[in-house]
This record gives sequence, C-alpha cells and structure tokens, in this order.
Amino acid sequence: MDYSSEEKRFFMEKAIELAYNGKGQTAPNPCVGAVLVSNGKIVAKGWHTKYGQPHAEIEAIKDAKQKGIPLADCSMFVTLEPCNHFGKTPPCTKAIIKAGIKEVFIGTLDINPDVMGSGAEYLLSNGVKVQTGINESACKELIEDFTVWKEQNRPYCYLKQAATLDGKIATRTGNSAWISCEESRKQVHELRALADAVIVGGNTFFNDNPKLTCRLESSLKQPLAVVVTSRLPDIDDNKYLLKERPSETLFWTSIKNSTTEKADKLRNIGCHVIGISDLRAGFESLFKDFNCHYVLCEGGGGLAMSLVKQSLVDEFRYFIAPLILGDEKAVNVFSGNNILTIKEAYKWRICKTEMSDKDICLTLKRK
Repeated sequence: MDYSSEEKRFFMEKAIELAYNGKGQTAPNPCVGAVLVSNGKIVAKGWHTKYGQPHAEIEAIKDAKQKGIPLADCSMFVTLEPCNHFGKTPPCTKAIIKAGIKEVFIGTLDINPDVMGSGAEYLLSNGVKVQTGINESACKELIEDFTVWKEQNRPYCYLKQAATLDGKIATRTGNSAWISCEESRKQVHELRALADAVIVGGNTFFNDNPKLTCRLESSLKQPLAVVVTSRLPDIDDNKYLLKERPSETLFWTSIKNSTTEKADKLRNIGCHVIGISDLRAGFESLFKDFNCHYVLCEGGGGLAMSLVKQSLVDEFRYFIAPLILGDEKAVNVFSGNNILTIKEAYKWRICKTEMSDKDICLTLKRK
C-alpha cells in the first residue's frame, strides 16, 4: 500500500512509543516496537517486553492473530531491523514471511554484527517489500543504550543533579536536604530502579552515609553501590554500605590503594575494591565483570565534571528547584574545570523539558 511520508512517520512514532515500554527490561537486547497497519489504521501492536521473551514483531503478529486480522493485508512498521539469526528466540524474519506479511517498514538497521542488514536482505530475497530509514533519527535515539553497549563495551550512563536556580547542589556546609521536591526525588528512585549500579564520590559517601537503594515498592532488584574515592574507609566506620550492603558495594580507587591492607580488609567483609586508571576503566569493569547495562551517577560536582570530560554521560537529568542561595561558596553543579572562553564549554542539547511538581526537569544529551 502507498503511504505518505506523514503517515509513515506517524505509524513509526507509535511503534517508538510502544518500544519505550520495554526500557530497562530488554538488556542486553535493544528496545523495539512494532505496529501492523491495514487500510490506513493500526490494527495490532507489540513490543519487546523482556530479555528472552518474544520480540516486538512476534508480539504484533500474535496480537493480530488473536483479533482475527488477516496478516496478508497488513504492513508492518518496526523500529529496528528484524533479526535473522537464532538467539534466545527464533528469527523474526522467518515469522514475518510465514505470516504472509508483504510489506515491512524499518526505522533503522541493526548495528549488531549478527544482523547488520541481513534481516532486510532476507526479507527482500523472499518477496517482502522493505523500506528502511523511516523516522530514523528517533529510532536511533531509542537504541542509544544498545549502541553504547555494542560500540563502547560499557554501561549507558545517566547523570542526575538537583540544583537551585543559581546552580548550587548544596550550601557551603554541604546541606542539601532537600533542594528538590518529593516528586523529583520519586523520579530519581525510578532511575535507580532502572540502574544496575549507582555511582557516588567519596565526599558523598563519607559526609552523607548514603544507602543508594531504590525505595520504590515495585522495584525487583537493588542496584550495586559504587564509591569513587582516593580514601578508603576503615571497616569499623559506621557506614550503611559497610554494615548492610558490603557484598553489593564497590570502591573504585587508585591502583596503588587497591593493593593496601585497608583494601584487603574491605574485601574480607565482602566489598569489591577495584583499582582503576580512569573512570572509563571502571565503567568497562562494571559492564564486563558485573553485567551492568545502566548506571546512575548521583555524585557531586567534581565527579560529574570528570564524567563529562571523559565523555561518559549519555543522558543528563537536571532537576531545577525554584530556590536561590546566592552564595558563591555553595557547592556547584559542576566543578573542577578551568576554561577561559565560552567556545570551550561542553555543549548539550535539550531533549525534553517537563514540570516535576514544583521543579523543572530537563533531559539533556551531548551534542
């Protein structure tokens, strides 16, 4: 069937919306959504709900069958190229052909070497009409996490900061309870529910004694706690992570500090003490050794700046509260950088702006 560019974009947008329902559940697979269209209307839907479960294309086909819709009359719009290999599930290409679907519109080709164009080629060679690049930029943004996993071998990183209107995350004494409102703090716990690890700096660990847990009742797991510090604690320090979560706590420190007696004592109570050359090395260790696909950084301005400098922030959630401190010695959102011209500033793009009760939440990504 002939669709206008506006219609194709509309149907793919609906598939993208469906795909986001699986965010955080499909790793190490990407999020994918699919819709089936007949006579200009969406008649069936599907998305990849969880790793190991049927892919979006299969769910959409199943939905159509349950509704008694003739699949041969349908066009499929799917955000990512259908797989053409056996993994946890059979190839989606064969299911599409078997269903009798004659036309498939694809948002973006798969970067996975096991697919990478072969799915589209297989459909074409079996008489299915295929068109790629439908709303491609939005479909690529949907799988940015998957791209990071495949191309950089590290977790996708969310940076969260909550600040006053004048860009302060705490007073000069370190007090920050509470800059953000209750709704914003709830959203942070939703990020913790998604994350496999929460990262803070040494100052946060020693001064705030954090739990770094997700306190949503719906949470099925707790993230690992990662502390980036040049100063390791004593095992008898009255810290929650040492007393209650030692086996779930990682200390990233210098390679020299990781070989000390203090480090060994921390290991003896169950903590992981890892010497790293830089933050990227720590991220790669989380990905390879701890199976972490998403991390959330809640550290101070110094750690946040270090992550930005090393190009490790994939998505920045910035909560701005309607407060002003007006104190130049209060703690900044970012610190530890020295630049002389605006040209040298790290550039970001605003992807979303929304109210979070009394606060504003900005979602930003690097340009």
